[in-house]
Amino acid sequence: MGIKKIAENRKAFHEYFVLERFEAGIELAGTEVKSIRAGQVNMKDAFCTVKDGELFVRGMHISPYEHGNIFNRDPVRPRRLLMHKREILKLNARVMQDGVALIPLSLYFKDSRVKLELGLCKGKKLHDKRDSEADRQSKRDIDRMMKEKNFQ
Repeated sequence: MGIKKIAENRKAFHEYFVLERFEAGIELAGTEVKSIRAGQVNMKDAFCTVKDGELFVRGMHISPYEHGNIFNRDPVRPRRLLMHKREILKLNARVMQDGVALIPLSLYFKDSRVKLELGLCKGKKLHDKRDSEADRQSKRDIDRMMKEKNFQ
């Protein structure tokens, strides 16, 4: 089972705490798959919604395939996500009740299929973002110091 990561939503990890992760298939047109293989994806402003019992990802930009013609689709159209009905209803209940959001975290190939990793996320406050940035910086400093000590 080969997994090849295509795109990652780094902004999501800065803006949200990820509570749970889920895997979903994504319904794409042929030229969109070719464009994804070329790495032409932007997930920065993407989010997921549930409408009429179906799960959609909105705001994910897949650039038009440059060798495509009339088959190219709108780059930011809503795309349906493929999950079991029970899972979608559970996620919708959690989103409505707890004040959390469904945010796409990464896009990858699993064998030959395109999969989207969803996160059930809770928003960070400004002080949380500062704390996580400070932790990351201190870890970087410690790693740098350890590397210098080991080489001397």
